[in-house]
Amino acid sequence: QVQLVESGGGLVQAGGSLRLSCAGSGRTLSSYNMGWFRQAPGKEREFVAAIPWTGRGTYYADSVKGRFTISRDNPKDTVYLQMNSLEPEDTGVYYCACQLGMADLRSSSQYGYWGQGTQVTVSS
Repeated sequence: QVQLVESGGGLVQAGGSLRLSCAGSGRTLSSYNMGWFRQAPGKEREFVAAIPWTGRGTYYADSVKGRFTISRDNPKDTVYLQMNSLEPEDTGVYYCACQLGMADLRSSSQYGYWGQGTQVTVSS
């Protein structure tokens, strides 16, 4: 069983930055592919970024490419999402999730464990 806890959300003005963290416990995250998803009010959960267990290669939604960076620190069992040049459209609850294997990293249905989410609000 894996437990994931997100932190680092908050209220920021447009153009600002936040760094989200996702800490794992129960099992080491080093063998898991990790992903970040977000859900805005009234919208479906959407893919934001992912990083495979090897740490080689990263994947981003087109809407955040060039502004967000996903990284992982396996010895700390932590995954990060650095978010720069934030826009009001980035507002939502951000969730981290993990999966084993070679499934589609962009698909939320492929992830077996989820955190409780952290709220990010970007004001204009």
